[in-house]
Amino acid sequence: MKVALRTLLERSVKKMGKGMNPVVKASALEMVERAYNEGITVQISAGYRSLEEQANLYGQGRVYSYKGKNYSNLAKPIVTKAKPGQSYHNYGLAIDFFIVSDDGRRAIWTVNSKWQRVAAIGKDLGFKWGGDWSSFKDYPHLEMTGGLSYTQLQSGKGPRLTFKLEKREMQKTGKGDNYIISIQQTLNGRYETNIECDGFYGPKTRTALIIGFQTELNKQFNKKLVVDGKWGPKTKNAIVTIKKGASCNITWILQATLYMKGYNGPLDGEFGKNTETALYKYQRASGISADKLAGKETWNDLFA
Repeated sequence: MKVALRTLLERSVKKMGKGMNPVVKASALEMVERAYNEGITVQISAGYRSLEEQANLYGQGRVYSYKGKNYSNLAKPIVTKAKPGQSYHNYGLAIDFFIVSDDGRRAIWTVNSKWQRVAAIGKDLGFKWGGDWSSFKDYPHLEMTGGLSYTQLQSGKGPRLTFKLEKREMQKTGKGDNYIISIQQTLNGRYETNIECDGFYGPKTRTALIIGFQTELNKQFNKKLVVDGKWGPKTKNAIVTIKKGASCNITWILQATLYMKGYNGPLDGEFGKNTETALYKYQRASGISADKLAGKETWNDLFA
């Protein structure tokens, strides 16, 4: 019996783990589904990788220590040239994949026409393939870096990634990012935005977030804005600054919008330490004032 698509998607989500950029994660799952629709069963084998996990991999076939801990493992062959912080896996921007047998029970590591077709699907979605590298070819590897180097990522800069999915494809898939689905559901329930809860961040979800922001400015600060979902001069002039300690729906909108940009944090409406950290990282990466305050400069950059 052929393995179900749902099984492959669930396995892939588990293997990618937490810490994935939401665009990379959703694009990876889209790749799995597209391949399945072409008769190719593929699964994601790795996604986010901590610095310690990277040190463990780098230590295979080498004498190596990291932060005072010995990761040497000469019994195993060298599998990577990347030290901790030198892999896009460490930033949730890369995945590895492999072909599985039709029944889903065996991994197939032969780089054949099916493997190359999956890589091509990945590249259509915006990934770069390790099989195209000129020196150390990494056939299972796909990455989406936004043009950033390791040095830029280490300094806190984050990529600006967008889904390379056609509108009709986004509508037919129901396996986007679960947190984005939750955000979309909340927007519909709280602000009657009536958007599709597909788990993808697109123009309609952005408009819905602005509607929520305008609504809260009117309710909480009597700004008397037209609630139209447009990021125009009147809305920009009505912006209020929120900071750590704030507890309101505007904080939730900030948290939701930061998540859409790839900066994970809570979605509880409480401006605590984790929200402050996500905001600070976003500000640094965007080149705006890293003051940990959600003011005019930050809101304008988030909704630009």
